Amino acid sequence: MNIIISNASSDPIYLQITNQIKKYIITGDLVESEPLPSIRKLAKELQISVITTKRAYEELEKEGLVESVRGKGFFVALRNKELLREKKMQLIEDHLSKIIDESKMLGISLEEFIEIITLLYE
Repeated sequence: MNIIISNASSDPIYLQITNQIKKYIITGDLVESEPLPSIRKLAKELQISVITTKRAYEELEKEGLVESVRGKGFFVALRNKELLREKKMQLIEDHLSKIIDESKMLGISLEEFIEIITLLYE
């Protein structure tokens, strides 16, 4: 797992970590029951506060993507296929929303946008 923190990002560091780990889980790069690095280890690797790493893990736990086991750490949660599908759909919707906003700024019509999507999808 390779997490990259960007100082240029408008997202807070904990959210950058959360989003990257979430992506690894959704894409299957992190599998069920796989342990995540300890909070301290990840904080040391990223040269950030332990509190920031802890917050990222807690956010992932709230979303049901990871589980904490007292005394053992955090693990990728057993996947609920519906939850995983919903997370994937949410990720796609977020990306498309940004692209749609940019398309509108550039004056691309809905018909042109659909045509572009159709061509790229095929």
